[in-house]
Amino acid sequence: FQEIVPLNAGNIFGAEDDHPVAVWEHIIRETLNKLCPYKPKHKCVSDPPSPSKFNPSDYLVMEDGFLSEADNESEGELHPLIGQDINPVTNDSGVCKTYEYPTSASSERVHEGEDFRKMLPVHLLQDSTSVTSVKTLAASASFKSRHENSNGFPEDNLDHDVSTDNRVVKRKNSNFVRIISKQMVGIYLSVWVQRGLRRHIHNLRVSTVGVGAMGYIGNKGSISVSMSIYQTPFCFVCCHLTSGEKDGNLTKRNADVEEILRRTIFNPVHRVSMPKGIHDHEKIIWFGDLNYRINLSYERTHELISRQEWDLLFDNDQLKWELMKGRTFDGWIEGVISFPPTYKYEFNSDKYAGDEPISARRRPAWCDRILSYGKGIRLDSYRRAELNLSDHRPVCAVYMTEVEVLCHRKFQKALTFTNLEVDDHLFLER
Repeated sequence: FQEIVPLNAGNIFGAEDDHPVAVWEHIIRETLNKLCPYKPKHKCVSDPPSPSKFNPSDYLVMEDGFLSEADNESEGELHPLIGQDINPVTNDSGVCKTYEYPTSASSERVHEGEDFRKMLPVHLLQDSTSVTSVKTLAASASFKSRHENSNGFPEDNLDHDVSTDNRVVKRKNSNFVRIISKQMVGIYLSVWVQRGLRRHIHNLRVSTVGVGAMGYIGNKGSISVSMSIYQTPFCFVCCHLTSGEKDGNLTKRNADVEEILRRTIFNPVHRVSMPKGIHDHEKIIWFGDLNYRINLSYERTHELISRQEWDLLFDNDQLKWELMKGRTFDGWIEGVISFPPTYKYEFNSDKYAGDEPISARRRPAWCDRILSYGKGIRLDSYRRAELNLSDHRPVCAVYMTEVEVLCHRKFQKALTFTNLEVDDHLFLER
């Protein structure tokens, strides 16, 4: 997202306004899970006909299947208990009961006097009595987003499914979950993945670079996310570069790209060697409002747009020429553009802006772009979306990419075989 908040002095130099973030995340969540609803998988496992036919490797494959479907993301229902007094459950002898229930990591116990930090199963919450005593569950950690889960990245918030009244709210299983979101003034990046893929994402890190006012303020700049999908390092860069059609603006945009590449540094999370900069990753996707313009007059640009001469119009695109000459994004690839320029439109209209004085008129341009870098990345779709929420039209791309997957069973088997060879060699030497 670009300009998720207006780029006025208050937002640029004052406290960050994050209120629009919650609204957009709700829209993203609802849209993704509406288009691709969650479909639970069912497996039936039976005992082998005889012990002699039991194959441990088959069991391991089966176990992996279950693990890929398991998730610690609050499946089932949530029941807000706002304003209810909850008393400990006692048996006939007056001894306080202790409930055992499975959690994402291991089985834990919750009894009177302990900090209630996880939601109880539905069958316990439906009882007339419960386990602890609170006035409100809104202040409980169960209704706060945790900063990190066991995999090391932020979990999707639970708050969007919990109302503040006494009604029972059902928590629907989501096919897509958010793993990270970051805002810098008006730039906002949010990464979502399918539920089954989340357990294969690790080494998540974020880096922000401001190149706006005074060369460091975040009204212009980038948010970069580094992660490993299976064993392949990916980097996603969302940026907003210098705007304008004046002489020198093109050079400043190229300089912004170089500054982002130079100053983006991902702090290591382990002692193991990990990508430190953007180009240290195997696969990179760079997107945002790059602000490159079309080197044609206002009238000529509109003439080609009216005739839908996209190829001829694209021959005068600044970014295309900068890529060809190697002055910026050297080695990066962009798909074929076969859609109208994405800027500048009248608000809530399909018409390009044209009512400004001649000196202030903006020529239509492909400001919003998506580029890729690395081997094994195939672009399947590159288009724009017809949403008239701003003076830009959003663009979207679909990529197919290869990843390296380490099979732990084969790896362990290879280590075991190597150990046997070493032991045999030592035995023969003796």
